[in-house]
Amino acid sequence: MGRGVKVAVIGGVFAVMVGGAGYGAYNIVSALDGGGGSGSAGTAKKSGPPDGDEVAETTEKFFTAWEKGDAATAASYTNNASVAGTLLTAYGEAAHITGVKITPSAATGTRVPFTVEAKVSYEGATKPLTYKSELTVVRGETTGRALVDWRPSVVHPRLKDGDTLVTEESQTPQIQAVGRNGTVLTKEKYPSLGPVLATLREKYGDKAGGTPGVELVVRHTAADAPDTPLLTLSEGEPGKLRTTLSATVQAAAEKAVQRYGESSVVAVKPSTGEVLAVANNRADGFNAAFQGRVAPGSTMKIITAAMLIDNGVTSMNGPAPCPDTATWQSQTFKNLTGMEPDEGATLANTFMRSCNTGFIKLIDEDPLTDSSLTAEAEERFGLGRDDWQTGVVSFDGSVPAVSGPDRAANAIGQGQVQMNPLNMASVTATAITGEFRQPYLVSPDLDGRRLATAEGLPRSTADQLRQMMRLTATQGTGAAAMSGLGGDIGAKTGSAEVDGQTTSNSWFTGFRDDLAAAAMTEEGGHGGDAAGPIVADVLRAGG
Repeated sequence: MGRGVKVAVIGGVFAVMVGGAGYGAYNIVSALDGGGGSGSAGTAKKSGPPDGDEVAETTEKFFTAWEKGDAATAASYTNNASVAGTLLTAYGEAAHITGVKITPSAATGTRVPFTVEAKVSYEGATKPLTYKSELTVVRGETTGRALVDWRPSVVHPRLKDGDTLVTEESQTPQIQAVGRNGTVLTKEKYPSLGPVLATLREKYGDKAGGTPGVELVVRHTAADAPDTPLLTLSEGEPGKLRTTLSATVQAAAEKAVQRYGESSVVAVKPSTGEVLAVANNRADGFNAAFQGRVAPGSTMKIITAAMLIDNGVTSMNGPAPCPDTATWQSQTFKNLTGMEPDEGATLANTFMRSCNTGFIKLIDEDPLTDSSLTAEAEERFGLGRDDWQTGVVSFDGSVPAVSGPDRAANAIGQGQVQMNPLNMASVTATAITGEFRQPYLVSPDLDGRRLATAEGLPRSTADQLRQMMRLTATQGTGAAAMSGLGGDIGAKTGSAEVDGQTTSNSWFTGFRDDLAAAAMTEEGGHGGDAAGPIVADVLRAGG
């Protein structure tokens, strides 16, 4: 055991004393009473929510200790003293934050908002730090004391479980990411690019020619999660990293996803595979546009239609009857409410109206098997092989070979199929060009990585898919969203039902000339309701 660490045994309980009598003494008491601290002997334990006086007293004591840098005492006023003490200690020692002044706002019940003003100093560099947070006071379960309900976000709103704060020389130099036309891309101007830029810096910071600076960062527990910068004390020299992003299309994507919460969109250039925009509007900050894994609904019918055509089952003008219902291995599938059946429908008509039963009725035709859809996705569209090298972390879709009812469900984008907007934008690009060009955000020339390849589509198949998507955008389910767009346009709508959700996820993918885009909005309803307008806005910006 190292210096300054002592072990006491009291009443059969081991208590570790670290770095000073106050902290060790507190830990002994805490270990014995099982809470944030002990109450006075003989005092009746209180119950129920803390009252206003208790809230005021607890927060005052907590803030006072925090301001003094007394992590152990501050932690003793929380309901998780050991975890709180570790983070509050790091606040002063690892993050080098001093001169803390905390100003509480008026409490709302047991919730207390507050503002922190402090300074961060490291190796001669000092910068002011100001931010807002909040805490809630609760009743301690074992002691009955009023205690701060411990959350890492109390210390800083960007902190989650397991995170800590560190100030040091950056692990990687900062980057100045620039778009395809030389425009500098910052998270201040393009907010949803924040996680993408952080990942680009983590991966390419040492290749972009910069020198590291000094930063206050959030360090995450996951080994592959890049630090989240909070404050730069000294800039260092950022390296320049050229991306494929278009500042114009990215700006439109940023604005478009603000239409609906929990939305994501990706735009690609079909003739090259370059990613022109990636934007997310999500409360969790997750890059669902590149990393999401959810059912894509009827946008999957692009791949299913290609499978039917490539295997000679039918063609654009061939039969694809659309009855009210279709049964596959004891499971009955239906169409959207209000869709008129059409037993004489062609594949083009069934596609542009997004008739589920028309696709279900055809999936058992010779020579189709349980693996036909998987083969089409992997060999023609480059999906589901876990080999995309986009330049950042991404998921390249999954279309597993299955039997039973899920074989039918997969064909209409339910079942076990998983996609994200990046995947579906690529599907559209492959469908209209006949060529699979793996999407990428950073040129492979920078680091020598090899892009994925796939066979692509026969010219006849691509021609038919493009024409069916044109019909969908002008006469079918995508017409309302795509209204007013000029040029060569096409689309496919989708809605995906998800267990536990009362409303389906909204999906939409489309193209306009040499620009393809796809979007998803959680619980957005029909494809044209939410995701459709997002895609249309992005396509409009590309002209």
